[in-house]
Amino acid sequence: MFKKIVLGSVAALVLAACGGEDAGTQASGAPAPQTAAGSLLERINNKGTVTVGTEGTYAPFTYHDESGKLTGYDVEVTRAVAEKLGIQIKFEETQWDAMLAGLKAGRFDMVVNQVSLTTPERRATFDKSADYSYSGPMAVSRQNDTRIKQLADVKGLSAAQTLSSNYGEMAQKAGAEIVPVDGMAQALALVRQKRADFTFNDSLALLDYLKKNPDSGLKTAWTAPAGEKLGAGFIVNKNNDEALAKISGAVEALRKDGTLKKLGEQFFGEDVSVK
Repeated sequence: MFKKIVLGSVAALVLAACGGEDAGTQASGAPAPQTAAGSLLERINNKGTVTVGTEGTYAPFTYHDESGKLTGYDVEVTRAVAEKLGIQIKFEETQWDAMLAGLKAGRFDMVVNQVSLTTPERRATFDKSADYSYSGPMAVSRQNDTRIKQLADVKGLSAAQTLSSNYGEMAQKAGAEIVPVDGMAQALALVRQKRADFTFNDSLALLDYLKKNPDSGLKTAWTAPAGEKLGAGFIVNKNNDEALAKISGAVEALRKDGTLKKLGEQFFGEDVSVK
């Protein structure tokens, strides 16, 4: 996902996980070596325990359900990958700002938290597996509004957007009239109330909202083409090519056998593992 400034539920957290710089990529030098227990590849080959850094407070990707169990789309994908590889997973919950720094320092074997390696600094320090989810811009309108079929159709319509966000800029560039809001929750409320025609935001954030609010009276009006979507994968330190290949193989196997599709439908109402 590209950097954006949004507020409310998942949308605010998407920015934290996928945009901007962080402590893990600002420090100089190569990643720290793997922990004393051995390399990631050795743990995978020996069917050992792999430590995974995640937030645990980032619904619907990684969070605790009502019983206190750690779950979410990213968490359940990780468990499915572990089952494919025959390994055990130990989740270590940490704040986003410390997550990639912890990976670099060897506290974790990998990170799963909707991370896209969108900056040169991240790409120089970390590698990413095959993508297990994709996201990009999406427009939501009222269910009975059929005016938006392609991006050009928003010209002249009113868009509820935060003025400083990439999505506000996107709406202005497309010729929409901006109705200023403080965040995604307010934007969706204005669309429901017919005070705005539509709103742009991240597709996973909006799909999460639509899944949790089936009676909202809103629908997906337009989704960005595949070429404009970014993927999230398992993040590991550089020089773990063989281990990463095994992880990516497991991701692809889960895509092929329908597991990723099933998990996407469970948490988002549709398959988010394909562009």
